[in-house]
Amino acid sequence: MDAGAVTEQSGAMQRHMALGGDEFAPETVYLNSASCGLLPARSAAALAAAVAESASHGTMGRDYLGTGARVRGAFARLMGVPEERVALGSSVAVQSAFVAGSLPAGSEVLVAEGDFSSLVNPLAARAGCTVRAVPWEALADAVRPGTALVAVSAVHALDGRIADLAAVRDAARAHGALTYVDITQAAGWLPLRLADFDYVACGAFKWLLCPRGTTFMVFGGERGEPGGPGWPVPAHAGWVAGEDPGESNYGPVDRPAATARRYDEPHAHYSYVAAEHSLGLLAELGVNTVHAHNVALAQQYRAGLEAAGFTPRAAPGSAIVSTPGLADAEPRLARAGVRVSVRGGLLRVAFHLYNSTEDVSRALSLLVP
Repeated sequence: MDAGAVTEQSGAMQRHMALGGDEFAPETVYLNSASCGLLPARSAAALAAAVAESASHGTMGRDYLGTGARVRGAFARLMGVPEERVALGSSVAVQSAFVAGSLPAGSEVLVAEGDFSSLVNPLAARAGCTVRAVPWEALADAVRPGTALVAVSAVHALDGRIADLAAVRDAARAHGALTYVDITQAAGWLPLRLADFDYVACGAFKWLLCPRGTTFMVFGGERGEPGGPGWPVPAHAGWVAGEDPGESNYGPVDRPAATARRYDEPHAHYSYVAAEHSLGLLAELGVNTVHAHNVALAQQYRAGLEAAGFTPRAAPGSAIVSTPGLADAEPRLARAGVRVSVRGGLLRVAFHLYNSTEDVSRALSLLVP
């Protein structure tokens, strides 16, 4: 369900109020969600309770498997995919290595130049495979006969550019290539259609407001039932991947789960306890509402920079604004309590649900003479 965005009209200036209410009370102007998100108060409380519980019940808590199941369902509902197609993990790099390992020797993997290393490096390290990198905008046109996999981030971490995923999907299908999309910089604010892609990885510690160690993989495409033709070998799965985890502790897992749970890594309990509540908050607000809010703030900030003569990198419709010529301002912003990041010589500012027009004004007041 999408809650309405909170705005106030003042003359020609629309003021966007922060979403989430009392869930967020940052001591800084936090414009760094492209690095990591803020933890909602409800998630922090659940995490603290889980840590306290571990003093009596161990570090897996009293409901380890139940927590994983609930988080899987919450993510699936938020993303609009069947939970039977979702696996739990720990990092995008591990999931990329899994995808790489599923490719036959001699495969060509097509990636975008300068895409995020956790996506690209495990593919490049796969012995016997060739990685071909092309400019971001040329990715779909570069798919050719013999391309086995096209891998791309839905949103570029450096400057917020949004990939033309529909074009990538169509080009890959036309040439019989698989698709692998990293939605870490998109999930939680950008509406997505995931069922069209063969592999989707998501690090949830940024826009999904979860702790590090919370990662998901979605198996889309036309695969049929898990375990059948077109499904890879669950090479990195652990005991939790068994149909009956309690009977899958020793030796090979003889009966993998009948769903994508067969690809689960044993999850980080504390991270997933908090994730359940973070995903619940996003479901209450609605991704469409968050999207409209974030993009409106980014557009206000971009317009302010352009009016002052700066030229942010083009990234239409993005919540991320990266600007050349301002990297040296980051220490000054930090001293003033404004948290941003510098990537590739660009000052990167990211707007999320807990930001407001006041945050835009504060950042601009420190950047624009």
